[in-house]
Amino acid sequence: MNQNIVTGIDIGGSHITVALVDLNKHEIVRGSSIRRAVRSKECAEIILGEWVDAIHACKDFYSDASSKIGIAMPGPFDYEKGICLIKDLDKYDSLFDLNIKEILASKLKINRDNILMMNDASCFLKGELFARSAHLESQRVIGITLGTGLGSAVYKDGMMYSGDLYKSPFRDSTAEEYLCSRWFVDQYKKITGKSRPNVKSICEVANGSPEVLFLFKEFGRNLGDVLLGYIKKHRADTVIIGGNISNAWDLFILETFNVLHTSIPEISLIRAQLGEEAALLGAGSLYS
Repeated sequence: MNQNIVTGIDIGGSHITVALVDLNKHEIVRGSSIRRAVRSKECAEIILGEWVDAIHACKDFYSDASSKIGIAMPGPFDYEKGICLIKDLDKYDSLFDLNIKEILASKLKINRDNILMMNDASCFLKGELFARSAHLESQRVIGITLGTGLGSAVYKDGMMYSGDLYKSPFRDSTAEEYLCSRWFVDQYKKITGKSRPNVKSICEVANGSPEVLFLFKEFGRNLGDVLLGYIKKHRADTVIIGGNISNAWDLFILETFNVLHTSIPEISLIRAQLGEEAALLGAGSLYS
């Protein structure tokens, strides 16, 4: 059994992605990735059955892989004990108060100690750092994911911490309300009177619309304003930015940099490189 090949898992609100992670090469084993839809509103038996089926399908790719499994899981969750605390979030309600580690260990016929779990945003940052380990010397890094919600994590002096940036007070609400896909969709409708379903579709019309370009610049300034205090709080010198909204990087990041540079001229803003592979790599690297 090859102890350097472990299984990384990323669990989202409607999907599970599983891949083998090579701890020596700091990369995903090519061809091993399995992505499956998950019916997250169903009963626990159906949800966990779909997870197990995906894990088996991945492990069949390389039968000599170790039995070690790392899982990137959204919160709230007791990651150490393995108990799901998700409730009233329109997903995984049936898993509430269940010991997911013990159930999965039983279904997969492995020791529960061979299952490690971490918050998905922390796994995103851990994966990006794991892949860049030979190239990034910073010891204080903030990671954020911009998408349906606002995820964050902080790496300080060799330790990873779950972030709470999403609930930081900002203007008349919280940071998440101004730094998520919903904000773009709502603001686009306000300025154009038209509806578009997501940020990707809004990007498609940005270059032909000064109003939409201004919208992205406003988002960039909001991001800078939110990050400013968070960077100072954690004395970070690097911010790695991922999530689906980061695909519009060129439309907003200059505004973010300009806001930050006046107070923190040494700050480095880095675009995430790995996409969905970051959480998988981070989950697997829990064993590194």
